[in-house]
Amino acid sequence: MKRVVITGMGGITALGHEWTQIAARLREGRNAVRRMPEWDYFDALNSRIGCPVDDFVLPDWPRRHTRSMGRVAQLAVAASEHALRDAGLLDDASIRDGRMGVAYGSSGGSIEPVRVVGKMLETGSMQGVTATSYIQMMAHTTAVNVGVFFGLKGRIIPTSSACTSGSQAIGYGFEAIQHGKQTMMLCGGAEELSGPGAAVFDTLFATSTRNDEPSLTPRPFDRARDGLVVGEGATTLVLEEYEHAKARGATIHAEVIGFGCNSDGTHITQPTRETMAVAMQFALDDAKLAPEAIGYVSAHGTATDRGDIAESHATASVLGARVPISSMKSYVGHTLGACGALEAWWAIRMMQDGWFAPTINLVDVDPECAELDHVIGDGRRIQTDCVMNNNFAFGGINTSLIFRAC
Repeated sequence: MKRVVITGMGGITALGHEWTQIAARLREGRNAVRRMPEWDYFDALNSRIGCPVDDFVLPDWPRRHTRSMGRVAQLAVAASEHALRDAGLLDDASIRDGRMGVAYGSSGGSIEPVRVVGKMLETGSMQGVTATSYIQMMAHTTAVNVGVFFGLKGRIIPTSSACTSGSQAIGYGFEAIQHGKQTMMLCGGAEELSGPGAAVFDTLFATSTRNDEPSLTPRPFDRARDGLVVGEGATTLVLEEYEHAKARGATIHAEVIGFGCNSDGTHITQPTRETMAVAMQFALDDAKLAPEAIGYVSAHGTATDRGDIAESHATASVLGARVPISSMKSYVGHTLGACGALEAWWAIRMMQDGWFAPTINLVDVDPECAELDHVIGDGRRIQTDCVMNNNFAFGGINTSLIFRAC
């Protein structure tokens, strides 16, 4: 088995696009949730708040590339550009000779081409349907646009699995390098914000309706939580075989040492604590670590009623009550396909800095949740070599990743 390290990280988020900016916002303890007046058009939508990336501007890329991109693919490619630059590989010929592959996902494609196709079904008119409509709306639009934009000729692993898209991408990229199938992998997830995206959860009564006080929601693990807030963004990690990274003198941010993935096999939308726990144990076994080695857990922490309860009990059953834990969704909402990669990026950076951000808006822990060491208030100084990142998705898909400092 080959060792797998992370040599590049980058993202586009509602808190910023550079880690120094993001870290400053995390220390301020303010989220990026805002009211969405553009959603007033949807008369039956209960949640009117979201967490958009308001300052993303499409770079001056060639038209031959951008015509196949909806917003979700644009975010994915921009995040990948940041990550490749961070790894010192952006203009390196080695990424285009087959040594680098792509593992990338989102919950789905872009919403605009879905709208025009829906109009076609409703009215019979094909106005707006173009040669690239399907490319922009297909589930693997992020993976293929990233691959084509950078000329990558390795394997493509699309991971369109809702909230585990980003974490599965990292896990499957890790395994591809570990087993010698690729030398490098570009891994991550992306999501664009839309009213229909919020409606998916709104119809399940899973969205927050604190429309007049967006700074006070979401509230992961809090007794007064009332649901998630949908966000958007993208994050990409460059995974690389250790000896290859060492030979080229790359800066190594962390090592991927464990990945667990399974499914509940019981219900599409109701989480199961027992199988969540199994995924975490799989990651520990993969990393050959005892539970005591984990110094921090980046929680999925969506602020949904059943989800937080199941996750807390699963975490406590595997790691005990002593593990420090916090949810980054309290800052940028639920970025769906992006969250697994985004939260991994931030967890690694916080491990490097030795300071971990708190779960904001967590004031009164729900007594139905298991006892855990929640990081609250001003955050916490923690010196640790190992962090765990957990994510869970519709369909009962469970993922757990473990990263070790280098």
